[in-house]
Amino acid sequence: MPKKHTYDLGVTGNCAYMSYIDDKAHVQWMCWPRFDSSFIFGGLLDKKKGGQFSISPDAAKYKTHQYYIENTNVLCTDFECDSGKFRVTDFAPRFYQYERIYKPLMFIRKIEPLADTPSIRVCCNPVGNYGKKQPDISQGSSHIRYMGLGKQVRLSTNISLHKIMEEDAFVLNEPKYLIMTYDIPLEGPIESTAEDFLRKTVLYWRDWVKSTSIGSFHQKQIVRSALILKIQQFEDTGAIVAAGTTSLPEHPGSGRNWDYRYCWLRDAYYTLTAFNNIGHFEELERYFHYIENATISEDGRFQPLYTILGKKEIKEKTVELSGYQGNNQPVRIGNQAHTHNQNDVYGQVIVTLLPLYADSRFISSERIKSDRLIMHALKMIEKTLDEPDAGLWEFRNKTQQHCYTFLFHWAGSCAALKIARQLKDEKMAALALKLKKEAEKKINACYVKKEGYYAQAIETKNMDASCLQLITMNYLDPKSKAAGQHLKKLESTLKTKEGLFYRYKHNDDFGDVKSTFLICAFWYVEAMACIGRLDEAIELFEKLSKYSNRLGLLSEDIDATTGSQWGNFPQAYSHVGQVNAAYRIAKKLDLPNFL
Repeated sequence: MPKKHTYDLGVTGNCAYMSYIDDKAHVQWMCWPRFDSSFIFGGLLDKKKGGQFSISPDAAKYKTHQYYIENTNVLCTDFECDSGKFRVTDFAPRFYQYERIYKPLMFIRKIEPLADTPSIRVCCNPVGNYGKKQPDISQGSSHIRYMGLGKQVRLSTNISLHKIMEEDAFVLNEPKYLIMTYDIPLEGPIESTAEDFLRKTVLYWRDWVKSTSIGSFHQKQIVRSALILKIQQFEDTGAIVAAGTTSLPEHPGSGRNWDYRYCWLRDAYYTLTAFNNIGHFEELERYFHYIENATISEDGRFQPLYTILGKKEIKEKTVELSGYQGNNQPVRIGNQAHTHNQNDVYGQVIVTLLPLYADSRFISSERIKSDRLIMHALKMIEKTLDEPDAGLWEFRNKTQQHCYTFLFHWAGSCAALKIARQLKDEKMAALALKLKKEAEKKINACYVKKEGYYAQAIETKNMDASCLQLITMNYLDPKSKAAGQHLKKLESTLKTKEGLFYRYKHNDDFGDVKSTFLICAFWYVEAMACIGRLDEAIELFEKLSKYSNRLGLLSEDIDATTGSQWGNFPQAYSHVGQVNAAYRIAKKLDLPNFL
């Protein structure tokens, strides 16, 4: 059997940017100043052109152990070699200051000796424009300046600057600090600032975890998923990215290499559902402002995705990089899917905003004028009800009348009906009721009566894992015979013996589908829990959680044969699936909330 492949990466961030650090304390991916900017460290996609920020022993052989400080996004890597032991602590500062969240474009690395006096090397060579730009480097009194990367990148440190610039080894006999800043340089002492920011950042994340409502079912795993999902919201605008990476292949050599550093309205719906399930609402409030601004000028269609600044243009192009593992091309920047018609987004926008009206913890002023947005989305459901679209799997060369799209026409109409009753808006209520009934007819047109299941689209028998949500969203009564038959048919075709799920099995624009999609397996867990197969749901949930890397982080795709991780990472979809499946099971078990 081939060796199992996992992403040996930890991720830290502060809702302004993320950095990916491997188990040898090399920064393999870091985009500045935003999630969708060029990387300044991109070894993940090209070892030669990607720059470098590494801390390593001056030894041929050494051992490492990487972990998070408990209940935080602060990452530690412990080293052991013949000359001693030391620890690297990496974090992006985030804490309350002057009644606001302080989240600077600042990356801090602390290096501390743990035993004896190890000899180490530090290398820092950032790049710009996806590896095309080498910065001009100059030396200050206690910092190194890297010019030509958009704004000034500065590395302030109490390490000998010559040792860093010459990549010479030095003895680690006291704590050392590396503080990298973008545009605004460090103003203050290096050592005390780093220690103060570390203490405050640890305290912030632990307080945030304590404010969640996470049940006792596999609580530790769900805490980690929640922490990862939190840093995938770009807090400045409220956008939520699908992942912080681009072009990590769905399986080796597939060409299915996509840029996920944007905000899909669909993905945001699932992520905000997860946050709602753990009792966090500030993410929804920020997202409402984002979606209001992104769509304010739209008099017709919504795009499936927008930039994290809410802009429409996301031109897809390829860049000359060797790709993941040196041989997975193309490397894509941007995403052509912004041009697609994906009509499920209208229902998702309405369902996403429903808690603003249905949950009494939101007051009227927090809704602003979302009824305009809701009515527009409802009218777009009416306009596109009969229109084939690209579907949630974003087929590039095929349109169909997708069951999943109709499901969200139905769900959006149901949500709008509830909102209309709150607003006492008879016009909205009448339109929502009409569309609800028409969506039901469309969904039922996808039913393959002879075999007892709902197909991917009208006039096809292809099966699709997204149709599991007919059960989890209560379109089908979970206690009904129809729900049981539908689930059995889907699992007989799309489920692997390991319990993983394919999105679909038929050929698409890129040929055969070879990897399973992890969120589909979590949808399956939820569906089993809904229909009463609770023991099976718990057993599978526990199996699926083992497909994480050693830090509990989940990828987009899993090779069913080897259990290997593939696709962009960490994938919001997968962590959302884990959170929502755990929530569903905990409710069925009636387990208490400990937090």
